[in-house]
Amino acid sequence: MELSRRHLILGAAALSTTALLPTTARAAVRPRAIADPANWMAALPDSRSLLRMTIPGTHDSCCTNPNNGTEWSHTQNWGLTQQLQQGVRFFDIRANGLQGHLDDAFGIYHAAFYQGMTFGDVLTQSAAFLDSHPGEVLLMRLKKENGTNNDVGANFKNVLNVYLDQKGWRSRFLLTDRVPTLGEARGKIVLIAQFDNDWPVLQWPGGDNDFLSNQYIRLQDIYQGLSWPSKKTAKVTQQFDNAFYDQNSAQLYINFTSYAGGGWPKVNADAIMPGVQSYLNARLGEQTHLGVVPMDFPDFHSDTLRTLIDWNWH
Repeated sequence: MELSRRHLILGAAALSTTALLPTTARAAVRPRAIADPANWMAALPDSRSLLRMTIPGTHDSCCTNPNNGTEWSHTQNWGLTQQLQQGVRFFDIRANGLQGHLDDAFGIYHAAFYQGMTFGDVLTQSAAFLDSHPGEVLLMRLKKENGTNNDVGANFKNVLNVYLDQKGWRSRFLLTDRVPTLGEARGKIVLIAQFDNDWPVLQWPGGDNDFLSNQYIRLQDIYQGLSWPSKKTAKVTQQFDNAFYDQNSAQLYINFTSYAGGGWPKVNADAIMPGVQSYLNARLGEQTHLGVVPMDFPDFHSDTLRTLIDWNWH
């Protein structure tokens, strides 16, 4: 019987997360700073600002099943809980109205495709992890995903307030308009808002340029328009260089390694990530921080995921 692409990649992912790295790769990576990736932030001092860290994340964090759209909207194999257990600390959450509950609930989407999850599911899994790992912090970009059939329009922030107040989730969030320290944020979800609001919270930058910024964030999220996906690697390493030369920045650097143009996200990731790892391997001795680094399929690129975690120790 012929295996589906879905079964093949999940089988390969299982092998990739348990197999040892080749000797040459192991030699290049920094000595492990912490054995358990589920607790890596807990080993860092309270005084460390999230601005002065390197934080692995995921792009379209809830897009784990190609049946919820197509393979071209499938960006992750690990679910949210496993992402957290493996050290991911930034979620990219795309939400809009949930059918039948437009006044009080969000569904999670990739463009028009419902991902079989509600925002309540995201919060429940996130909170359960933080309860059992209180030294950790989760940064969450919450984006109003346009193009759905259940658009709540300007009512997005009102639905979110239902979650915060009527459903009791406000205490789980750290709502702040400055990037906090670990001590201030442990056990919390730090909200980064990408929806119409006038709240004193971290705001996602808008615009169409290659590199975007506002008073809170310096962003690289070039996801189409390049002649070949591997050219995205140059954009990623350019943003790493930008962070290197701006180590005292008051803005949070965010550097997406994901790319949507030209084909299936897994193929794109396999073209992009080796160059990202090579860049990191060449700079293992540098005492720098690189910001937030969201990825597709970190299960296939666990060497880069662990290198980013280890980057927080010098």
